[in-house]
Amino acid sequence: MTQTAPAIEALLTEHADLELRLSDPALHADAATARKVGRRFAQLAPIVATHRKLTAARDDLDAARELAADDASFAAEIPDLEATVAELDTALTDMLAPRDPHDVDDIVLEVKSGEGGEESALFAADLARMYTRYAERHGWTVTVLGETTSDLGGYKDATLSIRSKGDSADGVWSRLKFEGGVHRVQRVPVTESQGRVHTSAAGVLVYPEPEEVEQVQIDESDLRIDVYRSSGKGGQGVNTTDSAVRITHLPTGIVVTCQNERSQLQNKARATAVLAARLQALAEEQASADASADRASQIRTVDRSERIRTYNFPENRIADHRINFKAHNLDQVLDGDLDDLLDALAAADRQARLQQQD
Repeated sequence: MTQTAPAIEALLTEHADLELRLSDPALHADAATARKVGRRFAQLAPIVATHRKLTAARDDLDAARELAADDASFAAEIPDLEATVAELDTALTDMLAPRDPHDVDDIVLEVKSGEGGEESALFAADLARMYTRYAERHGWTVTVLGETTSDLGGYKDATLSIRSKGDSADGVWSRLKFEGGVHRVQRVPVTESQGRVHTSAAGVLVYPEPEEVEQVQIDESDLRIDVYRSSGKGGQGVNTTDSAVRITHLPTGIVVTCQNERSQLQNKARATAVLAARLQALAEEQASADASADRASQIRTVDRSERIRTYNFPENRIADHRINFKAHNLDQVLDGDLDDLLDALAAADRQARLQQQD
């Protein structure tokens, strides 16, 4: 732990400073800043608590060793205290492993149908529903920014904004960042009359939407802005005027749509914010070879051969091919019960970060 001592001292100082800031009523006049400070405080709190437990356990161990020379009963406590110190030391080292700086962020998630026509579009809608139900289980809010539906009610494409409400140290990105890639489904399509199992695929793209998007230069001349009539559900005025906005960033080919807001101006502002988040994510991945390699695992083309996960309906089985995870509870997973799978992915990611640290 000697190597982490300076890091711990810096975090203890930061934690104390944040605690003082949160006790100042003036901070809470600015809701966005208060939420940012609260999230950072929540992120540091378990580290500080574990450090305090470790310090206390070490003091107890030192005292037991000192007293054991005169009283054998203290010697009996030493093995348990040594085990506690080792356990807390490992936990603290794990907490101090390099974190993804976007873990506290909200996300924008896109689903796109691929090969398989209507069946692929229906599966894309199943995925969107799965993420929506998972978000609901965690008390997050989901907003459909844009959608293009198929004849049978599936999604040719859909864009979801998923946001947390509290000051948790782990935001939406920390849980769903592993979902980007090609998802393959094996089942009997509703359009299949012979009862044969078909294989099709849908793609998922996930990117963080930080509260503060760094200054991204967007040249108006690089944008093509189209307006059209909103489709899908909507209140008065939403489906009767050309309020939906589609922005195409010509240099990168990125397309962002928003049709959720009531006015064209609001939709343009929301779409521009999402585009800025996309461009920031793109700039970050281009600046980091590791991030580029990770991003390459996400959807480029929805090809059935490049998959991260398979959903096998006849066997009620889900398999994540990156970590060899398999479970026979596909029905529950599609209903939003994703935590076991996401925990396994997070554990693998944490282990990889610790190995990089070594």
